[in-house]
Amino acid sequence: MEIKKIEISIRDLVNGYSDNEDGIYGFGGKLNIRPAFQREFVYNDSKRNAVLESVINHFPLSTFYWSDNEDGTYELLDGQQRTISICSYIAPNNPKRYSYDFRFWHNLNPEEQENILSYKIDVYICKGTTEEKLKWFKVINIAGEQLTNQELRNAIYTGPWLNDAKRYFSKTKGPIEDFAKKYMKGTAIRQDYLESIIKWISNDNIEEYMAEHQFDQNANKLWAFFNAMKTWVLSTFPNYRKEMKGVQWGNLFIKYGDNFYDTEYLENETIKLMLDDDVTKKSGIYEYLLSEKENEKVLNIRAFTANQKREAYKRQKGICPICGEHFDFDEMEGDHIIPWSKGGKTISDNCQMLCRNCNRKKQNI
Repeated sequence: MEIKKIEISIRDLVNGYSDNEDGIYGFGGKLNIRPAFQREFVYNDSKRNAVLESVINHFPLSTFYWSDNEDGTYELLDGQQRTISICSYIAPNNPKRYSYDFRFWHNLNPEEQENILSYKIDVYICKGTTEEKLKWFKVINIAGEQLTNQELRNAIYTGPWLNDAKRYFSKTKGPIEDFAKKYMKGTAIRQDYLESIIKWISNDNIEEYMAEHQFDQNANKLWAFFNAMKTWVLSTFPNYRKEMKGVQWGNLFIKYGDNFYDTEYLENETIKLMLDDDVTKKSGIYEYLLSEKENEKVLNIRAFTANQKREAYKRQKGICPICGEHFDFDEMEGDHIIPWSKGGKTISDNCQMLCRNCNRKKQNI
């Protein structure tokens, strides 16, 4: 791989800057600032302003890295956040322009504008195979703001399928935003939504799925899966609760999506379980009900306290009520006399101490 260093001015960088649905370009339209493998803009106001303050005071910025497409154009490998911060402030007719220290670009006098435009940045340009450039991209980003696992996957499996998938799942205020912000964890710009959808549809084989579909012309199958899942969730549990955020809805849809459920019954049972203090993991209620109450573990039922268990141990005089043998306290476990599933509560009067062996046998019945 061939690497060379050049120096360019902010004036050259912002020349021809454009930011629209077709992408983000600068340097006379020759620099692709957001290739498919790059993340969305994630700098907050303080980081963005720090970049501009460095330029205004002619403090050095970290080196920028571009790749040479060998046709007179370039792709930005590292420095996207800094580049957009600078260009968004300066570029005319830019809808994402912002003010710094309560002044927009047009509020600066000519001397102040020239001070910024004349600022020089160092750029390393690499020329090589796609694999070499992507490997370099991964290495140089270790020193910057850490890429998420999905952002790194996007760097490897770039292609028409990924471009189309990001149109649905990677845009702030994109087509899934209303559902995702309530039912899914993470954000669009850090590729969390895209990662979750691929994880669900691929049975947690994300890399294999992306490799298989890398050169598909669209992501229609992924989009159809999301819409089918969304429709199922909204129709099965029509009343939204904050505990629904972060549930693995895609996995539940695949496992239970073909089943018939009485939504009124599900709602009534959900209300009961939400009010049950013994249910410590409220988000598990949905899987518990969809499984027809087969797996209590997803609810993380409240355990007996040490005092409750010692009280029961003393009452039993260390005798396991099932096998009749005597055990030390540390060899026994707290158990519901009346199971929680049959209305038993996690209170002292419903606590018994069983030896480990008998408790395991009881749990497996």
